[in-house]
Amino acid sequence: MRALTVRPQHPGSLAVEDVPEPSPQEGDLLVEGIAVGVCATDREIAAGGYGWAPDGTDRLVLGHESFGRVREAPDGSGFEPGDLVAGVVRRPDPVPCGACARMEFDMCRNGRYTERGIKQRDGYASELWRVEPGYAVRLADSLARTGMLLEPATIVAKAWEQIERVGERSYFAPRRVLVTGAGPIGLLAAQLSIQRGLETHVLDRVPEGQKPALVRAIGAAYHADDPGEVTRHLAPDIVIEATGSPEVVVSVLRGNAAYGIVCLTGVSPEGRRLTIDAGGLNREIVLQNDAILGSVNANLRHYHKAADALAKADNDWLESLLTRRVPLERAAEAFTKTEDDIKTVIDL
Repeated sequence: MRALTVRPQHPGSLAVEDVPEPSPQEGDLLVEGIAVGVCATDREIAAGGYGWAPDGTDRLVLGHESFGRVREAPDGSGFEPGDLVAGVVRRPDPVPCGACARMEFDMCRNGRYTERGIKQRDGYASELWRVEPGYAVRLADSLARTGMLLEPATIVAKAWEQIERVGERSYFAPRRVLVTGAGPIGLLAAQLSIQRGLETHVLDRVPEGQKPALVRAIGAAYHADDPGEVTRHLAPDIVIEATGSPEVVVSVLRGNAAYGIVCLTGVSPEGRRLTIDAGGLNREIVLQNDAILGSVNANLRHYHKAADALAKADNDWLESLLTRRVPLERAAEAFTKTEDDIKTVIDL
């Protein structure tokens, strides 16, 4: 079978090649791959900056934003041939730490977890793949063309769960949400905000085009002005930051409402330095009882929450997020971003 592989930490090693069919040791469910999404993590691995191959091999099958259709399922697995499924990315560490022992493996404390398509486990960018039934998530039939959005949706499902847990430390009745960044994470975060009945605003750099249209299509407001001015004007109760831009991060920390919550989901590049009034920023955070948290990865609970959220969303809107689809034989094209990209997908 064909698969998209890379030699981790070796730039220029990305290739579509023939590999053996997956072993039953990888899971009882045999799945026909439909598609995988491509994100910044995949591009970083392909560029040689990240990633680890499974033990005993020097190549890694890429693909953590999975989507496929069950071909074979054992009795008692809870799945049937024909089911649409996605596979969970992370597995708990074998020690395990306290979080992994409680299946909160997205919060692993010792770093010994493994991840499909990223760290020591082959991913899902292959014509066939296997997965353990306990790490497979069934998707609604309505998601037959958009199921690869599940993994990015889990990131925001977890972010929303963490925001609500922090907010409930006291009386919590948020009204206004600001999402910074109109990429896949930002747009899905806005979708989940709208599903919660909240006044939702999205900030991005482009003044026109598909991103503003997608935001307005779900009933949210779009902004392309200075992040500091937008944040001060809105005074949002909740900010979900999905750009990773240091300037945007500082802007939203300075302008949110009292008892505000800022959830950081974007990963900032190293080496970017800003001059800020750290004392003034600290003073505002403390005196207003603000909270800042980071959120990354997801556990099984978040996968099921994300599957429910995607099933409730308008599928035409979800499909509009998929701005570029390339076949497996031309997979390398997916690793060069274009100006109009939102989500690029490799069809398997």
